[in-house]
Amino acid sequence: MSGWFSSARAGAGAAPERAGQPAGAAASAPQYLPKPPTRPADWIVEHNPVNPNASPEASALLKYLYSISGKHTIIGQHNFAGVHELSTAVAARGLGKTPALYGTDWGFSKAGDIDSIYARDNTVKEVIQQWRNGSIIALCWHEVRPTADEPVTFQGSPTSVQGRLSDEDWEALLTPGTSVNKKWCAQVDVIAGYLRRLADARVPVLWRPLHEMNGNWFWWGGRVGERGTRQLYRMMFDRLVNFHKLNNLIWVWNCDRPNTPYGQFVDYFPGQQYVDILALDCYAAFDQRYYDEMNALSDGKVMAISEGNTPSLDVYKTQPKWTYYMPWASVRSPVFDSQTPAVTAATPGGPARRGGGGGGGRGGVNLIEMAKDPRMFCLEDAAYWESIQPLRAAGGLPPERPASAPPAPAGN
Repeated sequence: MSGWFSSARAGAGAAPERAGQPAGAAASAPQYLPKPPTRPADWIVEHNPVNPNASPEASALLKYLYSISGKHTIIGQHNFAGVHELSTAVAARGLGKTPALYGTDWGFSKAGDIDSIYARDNTVKEVIQQWRNGSIIALCWHEVRPTADEPVTFQGSPTSVQGRLSDEDWEALLTPGTSVNKKWCAQVDVIAGYLRRLADARVPVLWRPLHEMNGNWFWWGGRVGERGTRQLYRMMFDRLVNFHKLNNLIWVWNCDRPNTPYGQFVDYFPGQQYVDILALDCYAAFDQRYYDEMNALSDGKVMAISEGNTPSLDVYKTQPKWTYYMPWASVRSPVFDSQTPAVTAATPGGPARRGGGGGGGRGGVNLIEMAKDPRMFCLEDAAYWESIQPLRAAGGLPPERPASAPPAPAGN
């Protein structure tokens, strides 16, 4: 989720271009890396998963994405953990079809909130069902700072997700054996337990940790250099892959638009051995420069739009490798989680929104006409189901769409 939104925490827009230096830059001038040369827009080279022990279903998921890269784009939708599937349902009404990629978050906040940590058990159950119904799964995590305890707020308090770590605490975080490092490991271990349940259910996950890492609005972001944000990403990889032996994850490296001197993609790239997919969050126009600079780092790997506006079909003419796109969640109520009964919360003016609302429509895109285009994949599309047959087989799932799957939206 983009880090800039209204004080009511109901609607997020694009993170603004901010002046100033990234965290940790005051002590010494940052040393920025040179950008790699531009590559052809259709640069596609199939790679194996960066985890050499990737599960059959995870390997099949990445192989599937390569098979459609440059030719098709999966329509996705993020959903708040406290109101699972409701944003997808709203998006389906706008598209006339159901998004085929289902996204959600492990949360950070108190019981009764849309991002509640107490919704995690529900998240596991919902994600398993979505996978079995034919959706591809994308997960992120607004991780709490390792100097705080869950639950926390998103912003506006000393312990919020949008707070900062001191340079001293950051260095301690990256140093094995310190109290800050041990606490971070313990926080990651909690999420590893939920990811393990998905692995046991044979659910492959597009895993997007430390998202929007080139921005300075989350505590983990905006730190350049070898002891910066990219090192924390490597630590996350090591903890989940080498320590926890989680083999169902496809690793999605994610940045926001590179619109500040310290926000250039290259300064946050952890290395090809840690990245399966390169993803952009873009709550603005899809500037060709963003695509070209990310593609230059890609080594021909899969690319995606993991948050933001809805691209028009014209975008794909010069940016063909966007293999999926996923607007942020839109529906806030009724709020429920594993500790709070469902309630109906009145929301003046309709559903609360972040980033312009789930399901897109931003930028003047005609969603229904876009979803009809053969390039785009939704759950109701026969071509989508034909394309995922090897993926379904790898996951031990039947080839046909389950009878328990939600019906197609009215008018489809």
